[in-house]
Amino acid sequence: MASKGHILVVDDERAIRRLLRMYLSDAGFTVAEAADGDQALEQVRRGGIDLMLLDLMIPGVDGFEVTRRLREIANIPVIMVTARTEEAHRVTGLELGADDYVTKPFSPIEVVARVKAVLRRVSGEQETQRTIRVNDIEIEPAARRVEKGGEEIELTRLEFDLLAELAAHPRVVYTRERLLEKVWGYQSAVGAKTVDVHVANLRRKLGEGLGIVAVRGVGYKMEPER
Repeated sequence: MASKGHILVVDDERAIRRLLRMYLSDAGFTVAEAADGDQALEQVRRGGIDLMLLDLMIPGVDGFEVTRRLREIANIPVIMVTARTEEAHRVTGLELGADDYVTKPFSPIEVVARVKAVLRRVSGEQETQRTIRVNDIEIEPAARRVEKGGEEIELTRLEFDLLAELAAHPRVVYTRERLLEKVWGYQSAVGAKTVDVHVANLRRKLGEGLGIVAVRGVGYKMEPER
């Protein structure tokens, strides 16, 4: 049976690596392991990794720095794993481009489900491949390019998917839960803050005139200029 994907498990605890390897292998994935950040980045440089399960509190180069360096060499999805539960900790990971966040102690069955959901979303095609224009922003789903005023703007994978989803359905109000389902592929345990962080990142990169409007007590919509 062909592998469903190549997962890199990064954790300094051997028991956790072995536990995740067992469950991921049983689910049809090929699994590689790394005990620290340097090993993880070296494995990514060799190629073939489809997703990284990354413990934040690894020795040496910590998980946050691994994510920063990873974005310079590859665009693979990252699910961060940590024993810390502070909101600021989660937000930092999301701002660095993490695709999901799992808190220890975790259910390995849930982790496998999260891995499958993230990979489904990454491999899935946009509902439409036509170029979308909102105000002075041009979105090309097929090429995954965004330009504002003729200048290309670099977005993370999730930022792009969120922008494209809202822009493809102007004036449609999305709840945060619906955006989690459509863009992330599931209702993340991280919750509504996940969506809020990515909207804030889009506004920072594309300007306050972007057109994404908060609907109080509900969620967001794209409101083009008239």
